[in-house]
Amino acid sequence: MNRQILHIALPSIVSNITVPLLALADTTIVGHLGKASYIGAIALGGMVFNMAYWLFGFLRMGTGGLTAQAYGRGNQQEATCVLLRSLLVATCISLLLLALQRPIIDLTLHFVSASPEVAALARAYYHVLIWGAPAVLWLYSFTGWFLGMQNARVPMVTAIVQNVVNVLASCTLVFIFHLKVEGVAAGTLIAQYVGLFIALGVWTWKHQTSARGIKWRHVIEASALKKFFGVNRDIFLRTLCLIAVTTYFTSYGAAQGDQVLAANTLLMQFFILFSYVMDGFAYAGEALGGRFYGARSTTDFARLTRHLFGWGTALVTVYTIVYFVGGNSLLRLLTDDVSVQDCARRFLPYACAVPVASFTAFLFDGLFIGTTSTRLMLLSMMTAAGAFFAVLAILPSSNSGLWTAFIVYLACRGGVQTMLFPKVKKKIGLSASSTE
Repeated sequence: MNRQILHIALPSIVSNITVPLLALADTTIVGHLGKASYIGAIALGGMVFNMAYWLFGFLRMGTGGLTAQAYGRGNQQEATCVLLRSLLVATCISLLLLALQRPIIDLTLHFVSASPEVAALARAYYHVLIWGAPAVLWLYSFTGWFLGMQNARVPMVTAIVQNVVNVLASCTLVFIFHLKVEGVAAGTLIAQYVGLFIALGVWTWKHQTSARGIKWRHVIEASALKKFFGVNRDIFLRTLCLIAVTTYFTSYGAAQGDQVLAANTLLMQFFILFSYVMDGFAYAGEALGGRFYGARSTTDFARLTRHLFGWGTALVTVYTIVYFVGGNSLLRLLTDDVSVQDCARRFLPYACAVPVASFTAFLFDGLFIGTTSTRLMLLSMMTAAGAFFAVLAILPSSNSGLWTAFIVYLACRGGVQTMLFPKVKKKIGLSASSTE
């Protein structure tokens, strides 16, 4: 079982680590153009895409869970139908984003304070990169589908190639053809479509035959679409709750001054570093959990759960020790500003507590998605978000109160999921015909 878990988790961890490198590459390239406005434009334009694509992350998660179940049942045709449904939805969302591209950027610039120069550059960046929406959303569908088919290597290779192409294309367009912000956007756009073509090429090479004989009436069958949209609706609403918490965390910290905002930003890197690894094991829980659920293998599902939490406990132990022992060194690595280091050091114990408070939520998310228990996952997230805002309302306004609320939020997610998990295990014993 450990080998199966690592077969999914390790490539997924590599893929996760490469995700921020796309934005980092863009920022680094424009950072050598000599004007701060270029960096601001990339940051502002990137914020728009990050928020939009984050909301549509259900295309990956919902597709992965449903595909894994079909794989576990040995139903290759249904697995292919899941992909086609996901691509159909991705296409519709992409067309909507393209049609509304002007109102979206206008609304963003209306609510975000930016200089006229930064706003104009951000608009130019956005209007080039928005044409990558079909590639990004289709790639979400393919990534989820490959994970559901127990293949994490294709998404990993795709992510690595995307980063290489992005750097080469952007540098060429910026430093040779002098296209500046538009060149960075075009380089990223090229990388997005290269990634899509890799995924599409692998699918065509290895799995196209499974699409033969499938009629579109099977893809758009009412009951299947109802389940598909039900799962993805729950994930979408869960993501909204997550965004509400993270956005408010940032704004609450910003209201306490630039130094606190900077300190919180640094400390959140502790959580992000932990999440890159834990998400890999969550993906393993999603892929394998969905597979065993589809096969109605209660024994394998129970073994998977035990081994996942064994890995989680080991990783929490390592991360907590490293953060307690090396937290100050990590802060010095992240910034040279002594005042920000001192401010962050006061709240370092909270960041050290994050792995312990959050790891169960990561692992249960994977198992809940794999078994398409998304309504229960939404319930746990809504409860946790409510706890976050309740704690903030009760405690005096301070950064300590903010971090306490965040720790409670993380722990509450895992706690509620622990209480709901018996319902997930019970589902595995249901008849294969159940649509729950």
